[in-house]
Parts: sequence; C-alpha cells; structure tokens
Amino acid sequence: MTRNAELNALKERYVARGAASASTAFAERAENAEVWDADGNRFIDFAGGIGVLNLGHRHPRVVAAIKAQLDQVMHTCQTVMPYEPYVRLAERLCQVTPVRGEAKAMLVNSGAEALENAVKVARAATGRDAIITFDGSFHGRTFMTLSMTGKVLPYKHDFGAMPGDVFRAPFPMPYYGVTDEMALAGVHKIFKTDIPAQRVAAIIVEPVQGEGGFHVASPEFLASLRQLCDEHGILLIADEVQSGFARTGRLFALEHSDVEADIVTMAKSLADGMPLSAVVGTDRHMDASGPNSLGGTYSGNPLGCAAGLAVLDVIEEEDILQRSRQLGEHLMTRFERWRERFDCVDNVRGQGAMAAFDLVSDRTGPTPNADLAGKLCREAREHGLILLSCGLYGNTIRILVPITAQAEIVDEGLDIIEGRLAALTEGAGDAKRA
Repeated sequence: MTRNAELNALKERYVARGAASASTAFAERAENAEVWDADGNRFIDFAGGIGVLNLGHRHPRVVAAIKAQLDQVMHTCQTVMPYEPYVRLAERLCQVTPVRGEAKAMLVNSGAEALENAVKVARAATGRDAIITFDGSFHGRTFMTLSMTGKVLPYKHDFGAMPGDVFRAPFPMPYYGVTDEMALAGVHKIFKTDIPAQRVAAIIVEPVQGEGGFHVASPEFLASLRQLCDEHGILLIADEVQSGFARTGRLFALEHSDVEADIVTMAKSLADGMPLSAVVGTDRHMDASGPNSLGGTYSGNPLGCAAGLAVLDVIEEEDILQRSRQLGEHLMTRFERWRERFDCVDNVRGQGAMAAFDLVSDRTGPTPNADLAGKLCREAREHGLILLSCGLYGNTIRILVPITAQAEIVDEGLDIIEGRLAALTEGAGDAKRA
C-alpha cells in the first residue's frame, strides 16, 4: 500500500465527510510553487492554499521570522499579556490600509472571524443591525458569515436557517448581463422592499470577488457605493480576504480606485500560511465597543504576527507588487490565446495576478459549463497541476499561483492547462502521470 493510500484510508475512517478533501494526494513538503506528495509525486501549485501563499510555500524570510519568534514567546493570549509583534503589526497595517482618517486594528485568526468582528464593529458604531452583501459573495463558513455568503452549495445547503437582517443585491457582472447600474438599483430596491436605509449598519463588498468568480468591481461602482453609504450613514466594509497582499498588483484591490472604506477585512496571504486575519477601520468606529468585546484566545498569535510583519517587509523589499502586475499580464496573454483557440474559453478577466476565465458551452448565451471546469481541474491534477474552479455557476478557472513562482514553473503549469483543454475539446490526449 502506498503512503497516499494509507493516509486516505485513515481520512475515510476518521475525518468528517464535511471536512474532507477531494484530493487523494497528501502534501509532504513544499517549496515556493511546488508541492511533493507522500509518494514523492511533484505538483505545481496554482491554488496557493486558496490565495494564502502569495509569497509561496515557506518563503525563507517568513520561515525565519516564525522560528525567531518561536524562541521568544509562543502564546500568552493578547488579552492576558500583550506582546510586541501584535502592536507592531497593527501599526503597520493601519499605515497601509485604505480606510478613512486615522485607523485602528484588531487581529483574529481567519477571514470568517474578521468578517464577524467587522459586523460587530459596524453594529456598535452605528446602532443599526442590517447588513447588505452581494450575489456570489463569499465571506466565510460561520453562521453570520454564511448568511452573508451569496452561494448555497456547498456552504449553506445542510445547515438550516441563517441569521436574519442580511440582505443581498446583485453584483456587477456585465458578461452575465448585470451592469453597475443594475447592481446599484438592487441596493435601492432593498431599501424599498426589505429594510429602510436607516436600519442598515454596513454594506460589505469584495472589490474583486474571490469564490464568486474573480469578478472585478469597477472604480465607478465602488465610488457609487461609497457615495450611497455616506448619504445614508452606512459603513462601507471592503472584504479583501482573498484580494489583499499584492494579489491584484496593489497591496489591496481597493487601491485600484480612489475609494476609502470605513473598515477593511483581510486574512489569507497576510501571514503567508499562518492563521491570522485583521480588521482595520477608522478609529472612532473601531473604538465603538467596550473593552474585551473583540478578540479571542488565539487572536493575533505571536507566530502569526511575526509572519505578517515579514510578509509586509518582503512585499516592499522584493518588489512583489510589480511582479504581480507582470505575472497578471503574462496570464492574460495566455488566456487570450486560449480564447482564440478554444470555443469553450471566454470572459477572460483579472486584476494583477488575480486572473480567471470562464468555460462555456455556448458563448452567445453565455452558457456556463461547470462540468468541463470540473473535468479540467481533475485532469490537471492527474498531470501534476493543482488547479481550482470557482464562481456562482462553477465554471470559472481561477489562478492563485504564488507571485514568487519562477517563470518556467508558471509556464509549465499553463502548458498543462492548455494541453488538457486540447485533450478535452479537440481529442488531443497524452499520457497521464503514473
């Protein structure tokens, strides 16, 4: 029995089905954009832990920072006895996050926790309850964030009623017939049919949708949301959990517009693999609730904070923003080439290295082809490439390869995608990995 087979048997016996993975390969070691499984097979990683590894697996400076912190303090609980990395990281994040006025921050463990706490802050700051989000959004898997997430399967299907006072508007997707104007009209309709504007605490928007399909909100749309929020005393929360930390060619995707949020949530590549997230907002909003109303036992763990500080240093000193823009240009060039070659490839899009394309059975509809997307991801893995689909219709192929990946590794992965598209649509098959 191979080691992968042995570990799969243990997984089937002891891991809850809801927490299981579709992969039968178990990661044993990783470096930058490459992973080797328990049987020694090599994979190119175009998933990056779902956007967590913008600086790649085990970036040397991040690893060194974690090891150094491990030799000092591993845990005290920030609310019991604070430590320097927490306040230093809060300082750095407040200096670089696009929020209005003077900023303050608090640290937690995951994207969902960041969104949960952002809602708490918004409710405390406004004295209101309601939240507006958008179709196709993904904000987490806890109950409050599930209620805000705009996709049922696989997230909400089995869990019954969601918390109330959450309302959803269309997200602009011009390719699928939803314009900026229609999305804004959807928000105004909520004010007329569901809840008055004066009861809305916050509008939460992803400047680039993550799980929803890498749809980019235009600067004009974000500016209109900002104006709408100001008109009605509503806080604007930007969810940058997947789009932050250089993925789009800026530190935050919101920076592609002139818009500042009241609160920004972030996680994933903030600490390049360590469990860490943050809520950064205007100081008067962040201070609205009382002492010890925010936080948790592991929130802002010293090791995660050390990693986060190293991440910010690497982004600045290794020109990661420029590398992201260059990677994005390269991806878009290949995607456009595929669009010309394959009738199933359409709606090529992206911002920096946050790039994607749709698979369709008919461009004129368009008619999403989720089945083909699933087949492509499975066949890519069989040929040594970890690839993810996403989107409201399940037909989007998204690229989250580490920004630090070597050019030849990126091209090797793109060649696998092109080869599998050819095999699936033109019958140009080749041998699968042993």
